[in-house]
Amino acid sequence: MTQVSTAENIKSVPAHGVSFNEALRVWTRVALLSFGGPAAQIAVMHRILVDEKRWISESRFLYALNYCMLLPGPEAKQLAIYIGWLMHRTLGGIVAGSLFVVPGVISIMALSYIYALYGNVPAVVALFFGLKAAVLAIVVEAVVRIGKRALKNNALRPLAAAAFIGIFFFDIPFPLIVLSAALIGFIGTASGAEVFKSNGGHGSSGDKHSDQPSLLGDELPEHAHPTMARALSVSAVWLALWLIPVIAILATLGTGNVFSDIAVFFSKMAVVTFGGAYAVLAYVAQGAVEHYHWLKPGEMLDGLGMAETTPGPLIMVLQFVGFMAAYRDPGILSPLVAGTLGGLLATWVTFTPCFLWIFLGAPFVEMLRGNKALNGALSAITAAVVGVVLNLAIWFAIHTLFRQTIPVHEFLFSFDAPRLSSVDPWALVLSVAAAVAIFRFKVGMIPTLAGCCAAGIALYFVGVL
Repeated sequence: MTQVSTAENIKSVPAHGVSFNEALRVWTRVALLSFGGPAAQIAVMHRILVDEKRWISESRFLYALNYCMLLPGPEAKQLAIYIGWLMHRTLGGIVAGSLFVVPGVISIMALSYIYALYGNVPAVVALFFGLKAAVLAIVVEAVVRIGKRALKNNALRPLAAAAFIGIFFFDIPFPLIVLSAALIGFIGTASGAEVFKSNGGHGSSGDKHSDQPSLLGDELPEHAHPTMARALSVSAVWLALWLIPVIAILATLGTGNVFSDIAVFFSKMAVVTFGGAYAVLAYVAQGAVEHYHWLKPGEMLDGLGMAETTPGPLIMVLQFVGFMAAYRDPGILSPLVAGTLGGLLATWVTFTPCFLWIFLGAPFVEMLRGNKALNGALSAITAAVVGVVLNLAIWFAIHTLFRQTIPVHEFLFSFDAPRLSSVDPWALVLSVAAAVAIFRFKVGMIPTLAGCCAAGIALYFVGVL
């Protein structure tokens, strides 16, 4: 009976008209195009789900994004789970969230094998070189796209600028920026100010991309109504899926074993790493390099390069970390088998909590969507997020276009400035070419990525790289 009901649910078309099979195809496409870290991934989802398919409205997309930005872990994957759940219930969220990481799991695992066995392969490095140039252009396009839609008035734009200045130049923690923005928006809206409404305020942009009718609409779906019984069952199921493997490993292998260390370290990371992908990377780099000595600093950067230029969340680099940790301490297993298990374990305990945060919290967040003060707070968070995404774009540009950076720690400043004399001319040429292709000639993402990859390999074969 359960199998029949499940099959009927998959075949039936919901009220919004998007079948489960169509959603499966769209989420697969989103997953395969999700290069370039959270900024580019969010832009991919926005382009496909909001602009092209019109599954979900602009305001609802940003509302969901704001909630995901408040959670620990990878915000882009959590956004995919959230929208998948809105469209096709729990099964839709599971499929959207799982597909989002499958290409990255496969790619990072294959590259980890190559890295462990052969080190840096020049041809692969050249391919990544070209890919990074395209990804940089995609990230810049993401900033422009999200900024046009989110910064609707002259109060939100300075808020975005302040968020960028705070996080880039002064290294203010992301949670503090988000909390401050939320407080400003909440108090401002509660006091009667109109500027934090998503469609109001002086200096409205009048953007032609403002909210348009969507297939999902603005009504709360039947399955999105929160209940305490549902919250308890969701918590029980996903806590068990997350923690039972961890407890079993600790009980079987004891503390001090590399697999136990991986399970505990990445489980803690899934809870405490607020602030998006780069906050996660800072935490992991400190633990994996300085505490556990699983990797050397340069190897952590190699892993980041893999994650930046393969589909999936940027923190797929954690799979590389888990792989190398177990590969170098395999115990009775062969190094490759141990590395594979270590990488998959790191992936499991990193991403399983994402489903818990969304399936538990999203119904309550959706129920509050009409609250004006909360919407004002989330609108202000959206503006701050634009500044944070700009910070990610500039961070990526500095590390793509320049070979060296200079740490600046003067007065209250704390940031990495590029050493201008270390500019990589070929990286600059390819990045500008990719930007011209995307902005001027409206070339699609896949042709741009393919062209830059081909250019990188060509530069290697002519001896430039």
